[in-house]
Amino acid sequence: MTGQLHYGTPAKIFHWLIVGLLVVQYPIGWLMPDLHRGMTPGAGMTFHVSVGMTVLALTALRFFWRLTHPVAPESSLPAWQRVSSEAIHWLLYALVFATTISGWLFASFRGWSVSLFYLVPLPMLASDNAAAGRTIDGLHQAMELALVVTIGIHVAAGLAHIFIYRDRVMQRMLPR
Repeated sequence: MTGQLHYGTPAKIFHWLIVGLLVVQYPIGWLMPDLHRGMTPGAGMTFHVSVGMTVLALTALRFFWRLTHPVAPESSLPAWQRVSSEAIHWLLYALVFATTISGWLFASFRGWSVSLFYLVPLPMLASDNAAAGRTIDGLHQAMELALVVTIGIHVAAGLAHIFIYRDRVMQRMLPR
């Protein structure tokens, strides 16, 4: 399944909305005060979870869009760049899913009632379990780090195509 040569408008919108939300999400998560057992999550946690759920939904939509609207690999790239580009993209999907689900599980294991922007309550994925909460919190933090490193590699590759290779590969994802 070859696909078109450039990403379409929906793919670009999904991509850049997710980028914007992650730019907001990381500082919220890192600057939020630690929440301990028995504490009620406040507005910061509600906003963090809400942005995370929005990222999850947009990533799922982007994933299904990519499956149904494939874009052909850039033919001018060496094979190693095509393969590594494809691998990084699939890893980004996996890490976004794992990071958001692990955060949702963490809130569930803590017994927190969370909502989507105070409008829609989110279902609990698990029951209150302190030990599991500590474990999943560590996994969530590891996923956050893995995701930010992978994003860094993705951005570095894009910048390399703009400033070093000057091959216009990045034009495929930029607005026309």
